[in-house]
Amino acid sequence: MSDEINPVINMVVFGIFVVATLVIVFRVSKKNATATEFFAGGRSFSGPQNGVAIAGDYLSAASFLGICGAIAVAGYDGFLYSIGFLVAWLVALLLVAELLRNTGRFTMADVLSFRLKQRPVRMAAALATLVVCFFYLVAQMAGAGGLVALLLGLSGPVPTGITVAIVGVVMIVYVIVGGMKGTTWVQIIKAVLLVAGAGILTIVVLAMVGFDFGELLQRAVDASPQGEAILAPGLQYPNPIDFLSLGLALVLGTAGLPHVLMRFYTVPTGKEARRSVVWAIWIIGVFYLFTLVLGYAAAAFVGPEVLTDPSTPGGQNAAAPLLALEIGGPVLMAVISAIAFATILAVVAGLAITAATSFAHDIYASVIKKGQADPKQEVKVARRTVVVIGIIAILGGIVAQGQNVAFLVALAFAVAASANLPTILYSLFWKRFNTTGALWSMYGGLISCIVLIVFSPAVSGGPKSMFPGADFDLFPLSNPGIVSIPLAFVLGVIGTFVGKPEADHDAKQAEMEVRSFTGANAAKASDH
Repeated sequence: MSDEINPVINMVVFGIFVVATLVIVFRVSKKNATATEFFAGGRSFSGPQNGVAIAGDYLSAASFLGICGAIAVAGYDGFLYSIGFLVAWLVALLLVAELLRNTGRFTMADVLSFRLKQRPVRMAAALATLVVCFFYLVAQMAGAGGLVALLLGLSGPVPTGITVAIVGVVMIVYVIVGGMKGTTWVQIIKAVLLVAGAGILTIVVLAMVGFDFGELLQRAVDASPQGEAILAPGLQYPNPIDFLSLGLALVLGTAGLPHVLMRFYTVPTGKEARRSVVWAIWIIGVFYLFTLVLGYAAAAFVGPEVLTDPSTPGGQNAAAPLLALEIGGPVLMAVISAIAFATILAVVAGLAITAATSFAHDIYASVIKKGQADPKQEVKVARRTVVVIGIIAILGGIVAQGQNVAFLVALAFAVAASANLPTILYSLFWKRFNTTGALWSMYGGLISCIVLIVFSPAVSGGPKSMFPGADFDLFPLSNPGIVSIPLAFVLGVIGTFVGKPEADHDAKQAEMEVRSFTGANAAKASDH
């Protein structure tokens, strides 16, 4: 199959996209001097625009490359990722979006520290943000390395590592030059291309089977070594508790993802933030229906054995591009792969600016400078942070080569749901909640989740582990969500009753309640 891959066509299409998006980033980034412009795009985006951008931020390499590969190999269990990723948006819509926009300024920590002690809470929130962004970035970089290796017909750690580094450098340029405004426009363009590309590929696949989805499933069954097991639960997660743990992390993780929450600050009002989520849900829902068709089509036309063969560049993550090659030839493969590459670039740019904003705004400005930082210096620190984050992401992506990116992103969701979501909900809805409860919940959820991941089969003990030669998988579940998420909620309650409320607790709580539910003074406070 690699003989049919045309590296020249692939690189020409890639080059056109990268140059075009860089031109757009330079054009829209002429006003990026202020913190509001750099971090929140000047709050100039409408609900529908931001909704498309949210979809662009959310539909990552995991959504396109990882889920298609997971469905092609594991069938029903792979589709669980689509279901979990989509249902999660109901939590974000109903509980988080509008309230966060009304209460915060640039980051999740603005909300968490609103009525609590600023420095310790901001530090904890910033650390949680950086860890979640790291896990997510590693997943995207792993997908980028496998994708570009496939397109160039390369194999081996050195060529793949070089491609990961190139992706990292382009991402750094996007964010340093474009800030949030440039990143948002890249995400809008990428979302339109991704949904359109996946839709065209879906229509072509269905046309090949006479628009009979049952026929497509039968072909997938015939091509799979697992037979009809590909249509039933248990192929990838024979342990139902592992299955439940993954689902819990996916459903609750979105409402705690810092790079998604940060998008709510690019709109002028809480109402527009809610509209953003409604638009995002529709776009994301339609896209995940496409992944169901494309995943089983990859099983039928490419074959699970090809995708699991160690000699196949990209492995499972190459399912969608290889499907395009099989049914449309090198040109269609180049277009689909360029869209996938755009997906990775846009998402890593969004993650990088989120992590950089959190460090500059929450750690540098609020903790180190004690709230006395010059906004222009804050932006400079953010730009420097992007470079550091890019280097760390490149190194992590090289280590994680060969892992399914949907699986890696699920670990990021588990960290987000454990470290962030309990504290967000308690801050918004529980009057008695205090600083001690927030710190116990955030640090307890973060540490427990990371420790369980380190000692899980995801890292060691099996042929598909990150370190297959090692064996320290003391925790039996691949995803720790079922343990770490409830633990974080419980620790928040215990810490609240152990600690003492702040001196001005009642007044701050009343102000936060009015602002979060009505939006009163939100716009005024957001830019001062």
